[in-house]
Amino acid sequence: MAKRSKKAQEAFDLALPVAKQMGYDLVDCEYKKEGKDLYLRLFIDKKGGVGLDDCEAFSAAVDPVIDSGMHSDADYFEVSSPGLTRPLETIEDYVRYAEEKIDITLYAAREGVKEFTGFLKTHGEYSVVFESEDGKEYDLALSDIAKAVRHIDF
Repeated sequence: MAKRSKKAQEAFDLALPVAKQMGYDLVDCEYKKEGKDLYLRLFIDKKGGVGLDDCEAFSAAVDPVIDSGMHSDADYFEVSSPGLTRPLETIEDYVRYAEEKIDITLYAAREGVKEFTGFLKTHGEYSVVFESEDGKEYDLALSDIAKAVRHIDF
């Protein structure tokens, strides 16, 4: 997700220890105006995904921390899942979805191909090993990946 505003980063920093303690990954925070209202949103995830109960539990736990730790004039506070199709952007995202099926688009073609579907095998600090559906393995630098998302089969 995009760079955070100063207020969003402040909320993120306050919420991160609560998320870790509860077994969630805090993947982003936004503090933004929509219409006449200000929203503070925290986005959590975990292996296997999060549901409404997870969002409610985290909201109840983190709300007092946010209230006491920052001076926010947000009209609304929300906790949400980042969504099934949120792009993988950080190495933590790739770690979370290791061994899962993902779709990758590269900036420049490899062996004449720019788009792959397959499985995330391993990761390093700045790269991932990806196995395409045809069994070929690719060592891809994160900087070579234009977009990566979880593959959703319906």
